[in-house]
Amino acid sequence: MTKPLVAVVGRPNVGKSTLFNKLAGRRIAIVEDTPGVTRDRLYADCEWLNHAFTLIDTGGIEPESKDFLLSAMRRQAELAIETADVILFLCDGRDGLTHADAEVADMLRRTEKPVVLCVNKIDNLNLEDAVYDFYELGLGTPFAISAGQGLGLGDMLDELVSHFPESAAGEEDEGVIHIAVLGKPNVGKSSLVNALLGEERSIVSDIAGTTRDSIDSDLLHDGRRYRIIDTAGLRRKRAVESETIERYSVIRSLAAVRRSDVCLIVIDATEGMSEQAVKIAGYCHEEGKASIVIVNKWDLIEKDTHTMEAFKKDVKRELAFMSYAPQLYISAKTGQRVNKILGMVDEVYAQTMMRVSTGMLNDVIDEAVTVTEPPSDKGRRLKIYYATQVAVQPPAFVLFVNDPDILHFSYKRYLENYLRKSFGLTGTPLKLIVRKKESKKNS
Repeated sequence: MTKPLVAVVGRPNVGKSTLFNKLAGRRIAIVEDTPGVTRDRLYADCEWLNHAFTLIDTGGIEPESKDFLLSAMRRQAELAIETADVILFLCDGRDGLTHADAEVADMLRRTEKPVVLCVNKIDNLNLEDAVYDFYELGLGTPFAISAGQGLGLGDMLDELVSHFPESAAGEEDEGVIHIAVLGKPNVGKSSLVNALLGEERSIVSDIAGTTRDSIDSDLLHDGRRYRIIDTAGLRRKRAVESETIERYSVIRSLAAVRRSDVCLIVIDATEGMSEQAVKIAGYCHEEGKASIVIVNKWDLIEKDTHTMEAFKKDVKRELAFMSYAPQLYISAKTGQRVNKILGMVDEVYAQTMMRVSTGMLNDVIDEAVTVTEPPSDKGRRLKIYYATQVAVQPPAFVLFVNDPDILHFSYKRYLENYLRKSFGLTGTPLKLIVRKKESKKNS
């Protein structure tokens, strides 16, 4: 299920980061970092009353500022607003209603998206009267909160989740494989999408995407339906410096990853691996998405017999956390190997949807334990009683053991690799969940 995106916006110094950190760090759980993944704390995966969502932190908006830094922060906030399902608009109760607040409110009204208005820094009763001025913004009832002290957050979050879109997918999406084309600007994402669509000449329709610059294209190939999510529209005519655009393109990339079944992580062969590519790959991995690394512009590289092998090793080193992802070296411009992409998509999609019978799974686990004995601690050895599969996309397996604390990370990784060797699972992450087998004596 795709999690709604919530953007926290407002002018500078109203307490956006304080609110973000309070929600992410205390009231709501944030996902753990994956070892080896470089990532900003630009977003947090959260949950309130069984509603999962993603919170996006943004810089302050100064609508009329010509300062480069403030303009860049405004652009970043605009990207978040374009992508978000719900907007959390934060104002400062101590400063009162300002002209800048009114300008931001006008911007938000034009989006026609749900907006939850919050007046922050209401730490005591003497400041509560200041809240009423904010009715003038025409954005509904303002919620009085104190992000620093955690006051009023429950009512605010109740209102927030009430605006979340329905999670049920339409029947028209049944049987469609959603493919997200991801990467930093100018790596050839649009050229790749055009090559995929133009080569097959079987386009059903173009559908407006969830962001202003994104287009979803439906493709029918060999009787199978695909929806290609193009995230190439990161540069607009009024774009600011490229570094700022690249830094905050992760917002759109994250939204595309959430909507996808398979991710194509596009890398420019002439530039090699970039920090941005590693971050985007990290999002795909954390979201449990099947992925393929597409190295584009391979026709521009001077090659010898060792060139591809050296590049493959470099990619594997930088993306060590997703070594399961296959690599494909293409040229979207010339069409070299583009015809292999959909076949690989079918393969990794089948792997991420794979279901293993309980009997076969336990045979493989028993075999793995026989080959390499489980670890022990203080004379007590780990025992794996049985295993079962509980989910797909990605495949998730539960191991019932005598003591989860004895299962070292290295042995868990060994079991993951053994499962991959036995069942394939190419292109997809997998999850191993360890639980203690409860005794029946007390039941």
